[in-house]
Amino acid sequence: MSGAARKARLFWPILLVLVAADCATKQLAETQLPPVNVPFPVLGSLVNFTLAYNIGAATGITLGAYSRWGFSLLTLVILALLGRLYRQTRPDERWQLAALALVCGGAIGNLIDRLRSPLGVVDFIDIGLGAYRFWTFNLADVAVTLGATGLAVVLWNKEGRGEPGQAIAAEHDVTSDP
Repeated sequence: MSGAARKARLFWPILLVLVAADCATKQLAETQLPPVNVPFPVLGSLVNFTLAYNIGAATGITLGAYSRWGFSLLTLVILALLGRLYRQTRPDERWQLAALALVCGGAIGNLIDRLRSPLGVVDFIDIGLGAYRFWTFNLADVAVTLGATGLAVVLWNKEGRGEPGQAIAAEHDVTSDP
């Protein structure tokens, strides 16, 4: 099996399952949780499901009237950069591929919301203690956070080992994939 096929076998299933799960949970939230901003307790006051729409980005960052299209364009630029990183990733770098799939899948899930509705990204997971609440978020946000953290750790460790570069490949007698 070629290197490209080995990479694709890990990356694409994670990405596609994540996008499908994100879209499905957001659709459920929109049909089962209205009205907006009314919490439905799941685990006492610790976890609520609360339908919300976010026209901005994480933590309430906004571009005002330009948020929808500005963040959509920014997402496309980031996805292009992540695509380049995917192409540079070796097939044996499974953690990096998984992290990239999580970030890309989460970004695509939220991009779909931005493009389909002027209301913004559907959020519904509401965590906190009593009146002290964290930002309301969704499955795509969890994936982006976990993937970005994982990607940072992987890249940090590669940097500490002197990668990317030929020294590691030579040390393990790795030859190019056909």
